[in-house]
Amino acid sequence: MRTDGEDDKAAELSRLQERQLDSSQVYQGHFLNVRHDRVALPNGKQASREYIVHPGAVMIVPLLDDGRLVLERQYRYPMQRVMLEFPAGKLDPAESALACARRELAEETGYTASAWAHAGVLHNAIAYSDESIEIFFARGLRAGARQLDDGEFLDVVFHSAEELDDLAAGGQLTDAKTLIGLLWLQRWQSGAWALDWQQTP
Repeated sequence: MRTDGEDDKAAELSRLQERQLDSSQVYQGHFLNVRHDRVALPNGKQASREYIVHPGAVMIVPLLDDGRLVLERQYRYPMQRVMLEFPAGKLDPAESALACARRELAEETGYTASAWAHAGVLHNAIAYSDESIEIFFARGLRAGARQLDDGEFLDVVFHSAEELDDLAAGGQLTDAKTLIGLLWLQRWQSGAWALDWQQTP
């Protein structure tokens, strides 16, 4: 039996929901699928929606024993600049989010972790993509050899949370997922948000 709150939420969704009338593929790339849909609006009119179907991704906030964080500097072609980011990567087919996080951290930075915590999920481009990024924290780090993909070039760098905060305040750190990771870190460190740490099998 549904509660009044659930009934109110369902009514709100139906009042705002757009209904797909038809859908076509505009472009299929290496992993991006661009779609064009025709939808019925809540007022009965029709509109077009263009969006990207994404396989999903992970981001890792890696914590060193001395309190610093492991990040990457990588050239991002659409931005035409080098960006500072937490390690991240897309899911392979049938790959779990944790397996992806462990793989990406090792491949890109060389680090493995003895403990992991799943923080949550972020949707970084809801106006034009269904991409979701699962956020993980990693600690008990051990350095090793990187295994970058062919054509992948990045530097591993180390910053304190305070340094990242200054970079964000000065407009030098602008990557959305990294800003969310920094927020989550600060909230966890303040005791406001909890993390459920699990030892690596």
